[in-house]
Amino acid sequence: MKKVYYLKTCNTCLRILKELNLPSDFILQDIKTEEITSKQLDEMKALSGSYETLFSKRSKLYKEMDLKNQDLEERDYKHYILEHYTFLSRPVIIVNDAIFIGNSKKTVALASKAIHSN
Repeated sequence: MKKVYYLKTCNTCLRILKELNLPSDFILQDIKTEEITSKQLDEMKALSGSYETLFSKRSKLYKEMDLKNQDLEERDYKHYILEHYTFLSRPVIIVNDAIFIGNSKKTVALASKAIHSN
């Protein structure tokens, strides 16, 4: 599978997509207009190892809901990601059986290498 979960209204996501110069066989899913399904999230979890790695602790809602002072478990992370798209750390880039989560320079560089070495 070659897929990117991103937010069309996020300048960082758009900059990264432009930088990656994705081949045409990639599927792009704007998570605001096309919600993540439980099955898709489970597939991401299988590649990443946990829902927590997919969860954005920099989300505005994370602070507003005071989640940092709660003892969250895997099922909680899954619940919140499915409940509101802002809880997914973006972008999530899947290249075959490799997953790249977030927008750090290192993550984007590794994703780019994986994308363009196939």
